[in-house]
Amino acid sequence: MRRTDPEIWAGIAMLVVVLGLGALVPAAAPESLTIPVGAWLTAFAAFVAVTAWLVLGARFATARAYLLLGVQVVLVGVLVLTAPGAGWLPILLVAVAAVSVYVVPVRVTAVVVVVNVVVVAVSAGVRGSPTDAVLGGAIYLLIQVASVGSTLALRRERTMREQLAAAHVELRAAAVLRDVSTRSDERLRIARELHDVLGHQLTVLALELETASHQDGDRAREHVLRAKAVARELLGDVRATVGELRRRAPSLEEAIESVVERVPTPRVRVRVADDVAVDEEQTVVLVRAVQEVVTNTLRHAEATELTLDVGLAADGRVRLVAQDDGRGAHRVEPGHGLQGLAERVEALGGTVRVDGASGFRVEVTLADPPARLLPREVVR
Repeated sequence: MRRTDPEIWAGIAMLVVVLGLGALVPAAAPESLTIPVGAWLTAFAAFVAVTAWLVLGARFATARAYLLLGVQVVLVGVLVLTAPGAGWLPILLVAVAAVSVYVVPVRVTAVVVVVNVVVVAVSAGVRGSPTDAVLGGAIYLLIQVASVGSTLALRRERTMREQLAAAHVELRAAAVLRDVSTRSDERLRIARELHDVLGHQLTVLALELETASHQDGDRAREHVLRAKAVARELLGDVRATVGELRRRAPSLEEAIESVVERVPTPRVRVRVADDVAVDEEQTVVLVRAVQEVVTNTLRHAEATELTLDVGLAADGRVRLVAQDDGRGAHRVEPGHGLQGLAERVEALGGTVRVDGASGFRVEVTLADPPARLLPREVVR
């Protein structure tokens, strides 16, 4: 189970405690067991196996989660009730209550806590007085409530971080797409200016040269000088226009990195091949694809690393491959986000493939690539 750092360390500590208790009870206090040591160790091994299965393989509030939690509660009850004099063994009940927070709603966790309190009270009553039963139940009730509360706080903090990261992804994607739209409008404006301003200047230049071709001597020289002045002015306008276009030229890699720059977990690796050239419409689709993939990874995959690789397929088409190391899914049922992405890509003649067999993989292949960019001419 991939969790944030505090949860990882808490889980490791709890695992050490659980395994330590399972090893120490039959070795240090075998007389406290009311069943054979072998039978008790078998029940303990089954408890550890079910707990691992529950933590690693169960999704929240599914039938499997409820079934495994029920088996876990029964097994831990058997372990505690068959070792009434084993001291701190009831701490296993606290571990069960803490784990339940990740797999079932809080109201079900409350039921687990109540059942565990009853088990502690019965275990304490078997080897002591009713006062011991009440006191033991009360103590472990408080310990479980504290453990469940701290686990809920960690889970809520993780959820808030994921929501914040997803919000940042959506915000950055919107900013990138706004910039793309702005650049498109700006290029349209510059194209109009090229037509209006440069076209007029070229017309004047042509007329001056045409007039000079029909003149002799100083009169022709006058027209040639005016033509040279217009040419210099025209060259300056071209330099300014080209410089502005180059300053505003978008980079697909920079756009994608801008979308994911504030995602702390999972770690996102971005690779864009040097020979990839996309137009604005394709850039919009790829940015939207990255946004959807990263958001899904944050919310569902519990991954530690996500790779975004943009390159060219064997047929020369632009392809984005997104792969995380999360839990994946044997059967992928696309939600509204993936369906919307597929519709957007298919509208451009592309395809989307989703695979959850090993982690989660999304492959977006666009339509025929745009014409390759010619080498930039240097205006001197």
